[in-house]
Amino acid sequence: MFNYLINLFFPKVCAACHTLLMSNEAVICTHCRHEMPLTQYYLDTKNEAVKKFYGKIEIQHASAFLYFNKKGMVQELIHNLKYKGREEIGFVLGNWYVEDLKELNLEIPFDIVIPVPLHKRKFRERGYNQVTTFGKALAEGLNIDFDDAVLYRKKYSKTQSKKNLLGRSENIGNIFDVHLYEENKNKHFLIVDDVLTTGATLEACSRALLKIPGAKISIVCMAMANS
Repeated sequence: MFNYLINLFFPKVCAACHTLLMSNEAVICTHCRHEMPLTQYYLDTKNEAVKKFYGKIEIQHASAFLYFNKKGMVQELIHNLKYKGREEIGFVLGNWYVEDLKELNLEIPFDIVIPVPLHKRKFRERGYNQVTTFGKALAEGLNIDFDDAVLYRKKYSKTQSKKNLLGRSENIGNIFDVHLYEENKNKHFLIVDDVLTTGATLEACSRALLKIPGAKISIVCMAMANS
């Protein structure tokens, strides 16, 4: 009865299209799940995500789960995850994509999932890191560690979404660093983020992690801006 009343006054709606969810649906409705713009990048070792880092950093793998289009359903999902406290969206996308990542035939398997960190001030403002649940779902599905303490952001910066490529590059600079723990030597780090655009933030994170002796880097994002 209590759950019925909750659903009556606070009905559960799809995080992508806002239609009412059926009793057998959770977070994202069946229609939206079928319409999701999947990239299938995990099947292509020379995909568009990989090309973002050509000649910049050495990576073992890079991919994004979905295409991100302005005013599309993926933008709505990311917005609800990032600004509306809908952290369960990250779990849904992570549990979905991890089944694809299990099919990767990597010479060196992933060891640790690392989320792109927020500055302590931004974390206090938002109350959570929007990529944490996505990263934890991947780590659990791949049966590897999740660690949000190795990599940290040294400087507070405002959102990058409305800056051009040059502005982003100048702003990112050397704002990430790592805690050098002996047990993290020779590890393969899987960095996770929400949306891959220019790749500047992920490149900066990778350079920081590469300070760790023997470190190897891979990158997975929930979505990639569809250029």
